[in-house]
Amino acid sequence: QVQLVESGGGLVQAGGSLRLSCVGSGRTFSNYAVGWFRQPPGTGREFVASINWSSGRTRYADSVKGRFTISRDNPKNTVYLQMNSLKPEDTANYLCSAEGMPGRYEYWGQGTQVTVSS
Repeated sequence: QVQLVESGGGLVQAGGSLRLSCVGSGRTFSNYAVGWFRQPPGTGREFVASINWSSGRTRYADSVKGRFTISRDNPKNTVYLQMNSLKPEDTANYLCSAEGMPGRYEYWGQGTQVTVSS
């Protein structure tokens, strides 16, 4: 089992920055991916970014490429999401998730709210 706790959300003006953190406990993230997803109000969950824990390979949604950066700190079992040039459409609950097997996100945190004002 993996427990995930997100932090770092808040209210920010358009053009501002935030850094989200996701701390894992219970077991290490192993060789699989850890991802960030978001759920805007009244809509479904969407993929934002992911990082493979062992290789460091990253993936991004087109909507955040060039603005968001995902990174990891292996000794701290922590994944970060640096969000720059934030837009009102980035407003959402941001959730961290870890794969339990390749391609399958099985563990989820509670999320941290990001609100971007115009």
